[in-house]
Amino acid sequence: MLLDLGLPDLDGVEVIKKVREWSEMPIIVVSARDQDKEKAAALDLGADDYLTKPFSATELLARIRVALRHLSRQNSGYRAQNVFQVGGLRIDLDKRLLYVDGQETHVTPMEYNLLALLFKNIGKVLTTKQILQEIWGVGYGSDTQALRTLMAGLRRKIEKNPAKPRYILTEIGVGYRLVDE
Repeated sequence: MLLDLGLPDLDGVEVIKKVREWSEMPIIVVSARDQDKEKAAALDLGADDYLTKPFSATELLARIRVALRHLSRQNSGYRAQNVFQVGGLRIDLDKRLLYVDGQETHVTPMEYNLLALLFKNIGKVLTTKQILQEIWGVGYGSDTQALRTLMAGLRRKIEKNPAKPRYILTEIGVGYRLVDE
């Protein structure tokens, strides 16, 4: 979906919210709004990319190709089986099982939900706000300490050296990303 935020009848941000209630289709925002807060709000609500006007057709087409590549990866046969793997880390979403270096590893339900969310968005940076909303719900607020605590516990279970993670990387000031090896 290419979406301009300046629609005459409805704000584009509301469109993003409504679409995300029923679809994971790629959303690329094209807008004359160039304030960082507006860009962050659109991305936090589920837009996949944000392009500020004016822009070239070449750049727009390149961003569409990126969105289609990500969609293709999400719909690949391997992922259709709901089994994801990065290095020695493997998760089976149907069986709710996690394996680290071939060994079944116990995690709490919240740790599992966090890891499953990251695997479903492999390679993408998820903002702290997105993660909080997905894991704890929209009304939870912005308690980043709870997320940091959950992440620290998960890293202790999946990383050889939690202080230097190789699977889940912190994007300082933004959120977290599961590497796509």
